[in-house]
Amino acid sequence: MSDKPLVYAVGESDDCIVPKKVPNNDPQGWAEEPEGRRSIKENAGESGPNRTQSREIGSRGLAGVREAAKRDKGLRFTALLHHVTESLLRDSFHVLKREAAPGVDGVTWRQYEQGLEERIRDLHGRVHRGAYRAQPSRRVYIPKPDGRQRPLGIAALEDKIVQQAVVTVLNQIYEEDFVGFSYGFRPGRGAHDALDALTAGIVWKKVNWILDADIRGFFDNLDHERLMQFIEIRVADPRILRLIRKWLRAGVSEEGEWSEMKVGTPQGALISLLLANIYLDYVLDRWVIQWRKQCACGDVIMVRYADDFVLGFQHRKEAERFLEQLRERLREHRLELHPDKTRLIQFGRYAIEHREREGRGKPETFDFLGFTHICGTLHKTGRFTVQRKTVGKRMGVKLKAIRAELRRRMHQPVGEVGAWLKSVVRGYFNYHAVPGNFSRLNSFRYEVVRRWWQAQRRRSQRRPRWEVFERLVAQYLPQPVILHPYPLERFCAKHPR
Repeated sequence: MSDKPLVYAVGESDDCIVPKKVPNNDPQGWAEEPEGRRSIKENAGESGPNRTQSREIGSRGLAGVREAAKRDKGLRFTALLHHVTESLLRDSFHVLKREAAPGVDGVTWRQYEQGLEERIRDLHGRVHRGAYRAQPSRRVYIPKPDGRQRPLGIAALEDKIVQQAVVTVLNQIYEEDFVGFSYGFRPGRGAHDALDALTAGIVWKKVNWILDADIRGFFDNLDHERLMQFIEIRVADPRILRLIRKWLRAGVSEEGEWSEMKVGTPQGALISLLLANIYLDYVLDRWVIQWRKQCACGDVIMVRYADDFVLGFQHRKEAERFLEQLRERLREHRLELHPDKTRLIQFGRYAIEHREREGRGKPETFDFLGFTHICGTLHKTGRFTVQRKTVGKRMGVKLKAIRAELRRRMHQPVGEVGAWLKSVVRGYFNYHAVPGNFSRLNSFRYEVVRRWWQAQRRRSQRRPRWEVFERLVAQYLPQPVILHPYPLERFCAKHPR
């Protein structure tokens, strides 16, 4: 492979990159390499001339697409829509959440299931003859931990089906292109995989500084034309490109009023998650790899989950230089870092010692994927570790939502309310029950019990007996227990190298 700088977009330059290549002292590389995935050179590679796919690919189905994408990083796929078969559309329908809220069409999963075969046959025909029309996303808002509202787009059911099918096809290409430290909304890669990788990078590498970065309104400011340029690097099927443009231009519907979206993509739509990864793969991920190879002398790690990412640096000056160039890089692509949510903090195995010596107190913490990350030590050995606690604001938002739902369900049978609370608490524990977070789990359960007791007292003028309520709590609410292994253990088990 040539060492020639990568080309990420049409007409784009790499002037912000220092041309001199300074290799790392650590031969093992950085965060994505211990995962047993492709090497940096293979991830970053771009071939020179564009090539179109062979006819032999179609005979091997989606497996052939993936093999071709892996074999030739410069291949442009000219025929992909024929992989969107009736069978794939049917499977895509069954993958969707059955209880999800309907879009602007008002059609639920259960309703569409009636006469499914005929519906799928009709949908398949419309997609392939160009008669399929994308509908606007229904805009709803959910509360954020800081009190603001996050806009979400709920697509119509048929749009979800087609989007899921197209995502399945395109994943065969982009799962061979995406880099190892990208985790958000990818097959077989969840939030806990990203959390494990981040802990492994901080503990195993020489990380002394953490850059906690946030892109302001990423999903609302994603540039459509640049996105299509990035997609066309690998996808040359005009029918697939036309479908993506239809979804981008479908707009949003809020309280019956339609509005056009000239930039951005509805957050929450199935296709939006893949499009976000494609955009950031070219704008951020590959640029970070090249920056590390050419500019960094010390260790650099990165973990990205959708538009949320964290970087670790060995040297402060390199972190500051990277942050300055990152701002310029995002500005070139009409994005910007959030000034209040982007911080460079001292964090790592020597942070406690250095800050105590300088009289600056405990090291600062940072939040990532719902957990506050804290510099700590193991009780038995005294070795450095990364402690994780549930973000307090996020737990507060969850408890507030539970209280509101308990009020709505106040006059439902106690058994139904108990079964619902059981599923909520169990789901919360399934995500947050990581080692070191037991006290927050216990606090969450206590607060749920307290709010349920308050709701029970409001049901009638007769005061409920505490002894009876205690039996309900024991019957329905699971006790807190740690469900996840230690992050380094799971990381090593998944990536033995």
